[in-house]
Amino acid sequence: MKSEEVDNIEELNNLPVDSVRIAPYLSELKQKAEAERSIRHLDLSKTFLIRFLQARDFDVALAFKLLINYHKWRQECPEITADLRPSSVIGLLRNNYHGVLRTRDDAGSRVLIYRIGKYIHKKTFIYLFIFFNICFCHIMANITNAQTLFSGQWNPKEFTAYEVFRVSLITSELIVREWETQRNGLKVIFDLQDWCFAHAIQINPSLAKKISAVLTDSFPLKVRGIHLINEPIFFRPVFAMIRPFLPDKIKQRIHMHGCSYVRSLSSYFPKAILPPIYGGTGPSIDEVCQEWTEFIMQSEDYLYRLSIHLGGGDASQSSTYD
Repeated sequence: MKSEEVDNIEELNNLPVDSVRIAPYLSELKQKAEAERSIRHLDLSKTFLIRFLQARDFDVALAFKLLINYHKWRQECPEITADLRPSSVIGLLRNNYHGVLRTRDDAGSRVLIYRIGKYIHKKTFIYLFIFFNICFCHIMANITNAQTLFSGQWNPKEFTAYEVFRVSLITSELIVREWETQRNGLKVIFDLQDWCFAHAIQINPSLAKKISAVLTDSFPLKVRGIHLINEPIFFRPVFAMIRPFLPDKIKQRIHMHGCSYVRSLSSYFPKAILPPIYGGTGPSIDEVCQEWTEFIMQSEDYLYRLSIHLGGGDASQSSTYD
């Protein structure tokens, strides 16, 4: 069943999960899931299944594929998914690696920000390269949701790439429970200041391929935009070669702002939600990081249960951080 056959997608996205108009989609998706041996043990509640339908505009076939992939990549990459307890990455969290903005943008999207530290290590470049692979895979898979994530400096000698991605997965699993995030998606800002190309030839492509392949089309979040600031001089010509091969939808979602980003960035995001370092009047990065870390720590029990059952959560228990 496809939503355009009988319903307007925007109208469906605005309906509560118990709406009679949504019931046929949920019923068909649940039937497919129960018939699939690999995922029949998952939480197949309405509040879990609805996120997959919204992520694929209520196309049941695509939502079912997404649900299968969601479970598959969790099984194939236990280094990231097996233990989602905050205590497993407490060092990263307390290092101001990660935070989420208090307020959404005007479109209702969460806004993520990743900020690269001044001290670029060979392994750090590799982790960043892998991360970009994942993000572009998410976009091309047309995944759903929006949040604002700040990453400060992480020490690659202390934290592995898997721990870095586990933090991102923890946040994704928490915000995907938010009904408004399911509807309006996420946007990401990458601050590439001091990102260098010195170690590019030393990147291990097999590791990047493994993680990006695992996460392709595998999480029910819609990425509504990617914004690059302080991108290095070599980045634009490289991207110019890739750009012609990207779908028009993806081209429209990628924005490069350069070093003079304050004015252009404010044309996409309200100044009131951005931190002062990015020309805004919102809370400082340190405040945001500390608040989000506290919220993650308070979610330890839920994340522990999620690790055990490899299932979803209850979207009705929307984040109090919203």
